[in-house]
Amino acid sequence: MMKNALRQQLDRYVQRLQDLDAVLAAPDVVSDLSRFRGLTREHAEVAAVAQRYQRYLQRERDLAGAREMLSDPDMAEMAQEEIGSAETELQRLEAELQRALLPRDPDDARNVFLEIRAGTGGDESALFAADLLRMYLRHAERQGWKCELMSANESDLGGYKEVVARIEGTDVYAQLKFESGGHRVQRVPATETQGRIHTSACTVAVMPEPDEAEEVAINPAELRIDTFRASGAGGQHVNKTESAIRITHLPTGLVAECQDDRSQHRNKAKAMAVLAARLRERERTERQAKEAATRKSLVGTGDRSDRIRTYNFPQGRLTDHRINLTLYRLQAVMDGDLDEVLGALRTAREAEQLAEQLDALELGNA
Repeated sequence: MMKNALRQQLDRYVQRLQDLDAVLAAPDVVSDLSRFRGLTREHAEVAAVAQRYQRYLQRERDLAGAREMLSDPDMAEMAQEEIGSAETELQRLEAELQRALLPRDPDDARNVFLEIRAGTGGDESALFAADLLRMYLRHAERQGWKCELMSANESDLGGYKEVVARIEGTDVYAQLKFESGGHRVQRVPATETQGRIHTSACTVAVMPEPDEAEEVAINPAELRIDTFRASGAGGQHVNKTESAIRITHLPTGLVAECQDDRSQHRNKAKAMAVLAARLRERERTERQAKEAATRKSLVGTGDRSDRIRTYNFPQGRLTDHRINLTLYRLQAVMDGDLDEVLGALRTAREAEQLAEQLDALELGNA
């Protein structure tokens, strides 16, 4: 039996759909295209919930009618079948409606900047950073996303001390946002001569790309911009001129650099985009830290200090510590098959939100 508080929420969706139908039927609504697009987008979202709720109400009426027919011996068998069918569908519809009412992260549809930094472990950590980048780029390729390397600080053995990529596509942040945190690897490094297993670590940060209108306001007076010659692979064609750019945000100490392009102007634009995302991410994590003081999220805060996952190569095992997920298909994951891991994290977060929603509904009914 659906809780009254949930019904009241859904009744508001039905009423809102009627209001939107009336507004969109007005002849002058298209005069403001921005408002019109916003209304049509809201209409589609509200209609999806309202129509599912109408189906739920219909199946409730079907169930009530079938139960009335049970007293008729000639109809009892058919009524029993209808009762079973209606109860199953009602259960499914209620679960779908509860999920539909979960609060949406406004950043879910955004593109992202993916930042990977080598941590403890020296050269082996930098090599693992390269492996993680390859894993995410392979996954992006599977999804049909576009990727662009924004900056890369290479290590001596071909790994990365730090690398930043931009990933563009449908709901990229929604899929990758739980990847932020500490990633630990256990394996025998290529540099190890005695076959000993070493433990190294990298940190990953997944930062939603701000819209131009919503970018953090950056005061040019608070920036130090340095130019330098590009180095490393691909740098040979530009190192005669100082086309690489490093931007330091003086109040926070945050740094972004780009040396990927021959054009100093384009490198500066890319570095500014990364810096804006880092500043926005800093604000978001500070806000989350305050919220986490009252509620600890199952999938973590996304803080880099959180150790979220271990990649054990000798055992072919991946363990996500937040949700106690263990998979013995590490090579497939490293080749970009992240669907099972990412799906489990999203499901865990939904379950957490559903529990919070039910608690709130019960409080509302108290």
